[in-house]
Amino acid sequence: MTGSGTESAVEWLASVAPDPDACQWEWERNPLGIALLPAGRRWDVLILSADLGYPTLDVLTRLVDRTGPVLADFGDARMGFFVPPGTVARWLGTGVRGVGDGTWIVVPYPGHAGRGVRWLVPPDGSGTLTDPALLEMAMHEAAAALAGRGEGWGTGRDELE
Repeated sequence: MTGSGTESAVEWLASVAPDPDACQWEWERNPLGIALLPAGRRWDVLILSADLGYPTLDVLTRLVDRTGPVLADFGDARMGFFVPPGTVARWLGTGVRGVGDGTWIVVPYPGHAGRGVRWLVPPDGSGTLTDPALLEMAMHEAAAALAGRGEGWGTGRDELE
């Protein structure tokens, strides 16, 4: 992502920060290219183990032209799917950690190719988010496919706390 796409993604993400200019300054000066942003304003994040998250992302990309932003954490143990604000308060599934109102998340600069937390699907600046019902359906399909291959996703990597 280059040019105005990155700029609009940066503006969209930084708009939730208490001080958007300070957020951009942090991105520019932090060697990892990350900033801490509050969830629950423009988006919540549902965090899945990578064992389930990658197959879920595969299902989603077959269903829609563009998913919402998706993060991978340090070490690729977990993935975060950006969903509409308020989703975490209504989410009933187990094995999924929710980052919503009153919580913060580490967010890399869009287009930053460093190590650590990184974008698997970067934001495009338009505000596109993953529909929670579609995400849940994709999770079920991915889990069923894993179970059918005898690759259960409960390998210890899904411990979220």
